[in-house]
Amino acid sequence: MSDFDLVVVGDCNADLLVSGGDVVPAFGQQERLVSQSHVTIGGSGGICAAGAARLGLRVAMVGVVGDDLFGRFMRDSLAERHVDVTAVRTAKETPTGLSIHLIRGEDRAIVTNPGTIPELRAEDLDADLLASARHVHVSAYFLQSGLWSGLAGVLGRARNAGATISLDPNWDPAETWDQGMSGLYGLLDMLLPNDAEAIELAASRAHSARGTAEEAALALATAGPGSVVVKLGAQGALAAFPKDKAIHVPAVPDVRPVDTVGAGDSFDAGFLAATLWGWDTRRALALGAACGALSTRSPGGTDAQATREEAVSAASDLIGEVLTVG
Repeated sequence: MSDFDLVVVGDCNADLLVSGGDVVPAFGQQERLVSQSHVTIGGSGGICAAGAARLGLRVAMVGVVGDDLFGRFMRDSLAERHVDVTAVRTAKETPTGLSIHLIRGEDRAIVTNPGTIPELRAEDLDADLLASARHVHVSAYFLQSGLWSGLAGVLGRARNAGATISLDPNWDPAETWDQGMSGLYGLLDMLLPNDAEAIELAASRAHSARGTAEEAALALATAGPGSVVVKLGAQGALAAFPKDKAIHVPAVPDVRPVDTVGAGDSFDAGFLAATLWGWDTRRALALGAACGALSTRSPGGTDAQATREEAVSAASDLIGEVLTVG
């Protein structure tokens, strides 16, 4: 039996959420008053790990934090969610990454100090840990420049040890849409972009005009990943395969979003959990959509993440089928 169902390799930083009142800052030493602020688990990797653990998976996190308040917060908060943080390294000279979200209605401005996010290196990925996992998930690839060199070899060894592999690219701030990622496609069982990311990845790869999310997913699926799973927000999600039609599921109805931060990462947690439970792609998409939607019920990416019972019930309602685990 594997030690872990899921090892998440990725960004492990805090989110500071500010909302209510006048959140638009003004220079000239002008003070503005807001009514709400709190710190939550952040980072694509951190949110995915927390969501997967809440669904009952045995989860380990591999990342880097600073020797500071936010680093201790991330370690403690993930551990409280039953995520193993033994492989989270502390960088003595670099502060923990931090994103400040200034939230106004359904819109937000985000200011990020990457801090330790790009500090994760391939040599931080313990071969025995990855070999102990059923699945390895890489988050926020484009933010983690320290991983670009050597990641292919590490993932290849994990795959040879029996793990399946997934990657969520997140947005590319440099808008190159590669940074060596295309060389990983043949190692991936699942590529998990959102619609905008899928469109940019496909257009960049083919040097062509941007098409639809489904066209992009189908094009990317021919590049090597076993499947391309695209998060479509209010339109649900789809999965494409190299030689088959895309599968669609709608979004979960009747969930009024309070905050969509991390919804895609909670989707990843649900989709990966369902896959590890042995569900087929349509059912896994439904669980991912349920987890993504339910995570938006309160501010931050993790406070409202679904329990297994909530997620399975919502996914069952979504596709009109009674779903069970085990």
